[in-house]
Amino acid sequence: MNAEGQESFREFVELRSRALLKTAVLLSGGDRHAAEDLLQSALVKAAGRWERIEEPEAYVRQILYRLQVGRWRLRWPRRELTVADPPERAHGDSAEAAVDLRIVMRRALARLTPRQRAVLVLRYFEDLPEADVARLLGCSIGTVRSTTHRSLVRLRTVAPELAPSVERDLRPVEVRP
Repeated sequence: MNAEGQESFREFVELRSRALLKTAVLLSGGDRHAAEDLLQSALVKAAGRWERIEEPEAYVRQILYRLQVGRWRLRWPRRELTVADPPERAHGDSAEAAVDLRIVMRRALARLTPRQRAVLVLRYFEDLPEADVARLLGCSIGTVRSTTHRSLVRLRTVAPELAPSVERDLRPVEVRP
């Protein structure tokens, strides 16, 4: 890679690695160390082809998804999530509720299968259409739909506190075309 390519790669990593790491954390079930390894591997693969990549972020995200699928196929044993320090307490009700929700969501996602977790991350966090999720995971659209349905049912089972309350059910909902 020439000097110009190295500089553009360095800029890309500085600008986009935080967002890519968030996706990797979700794909790895909340294991930050595994997510860092996953992102590092994806960036190494991208660096080798950097000068030929037209859409770098899409390319790196696709590598992330495919590497994670490869890890599932190896059937790695599920490891317990360990953290060095407990999360900080937030000030104010809404900030504290948001932190609690993130903790509950991370734990709930970690209890799903890797495929269920990936489908939910791609569909709802990355906001990808079903066809793109199917293409990235190498399955049919029907499989994405059924896995999404089963994943949401399982998510509500393992974390009933995520189920909408009666008050939320009665509020008007924005409908997208």
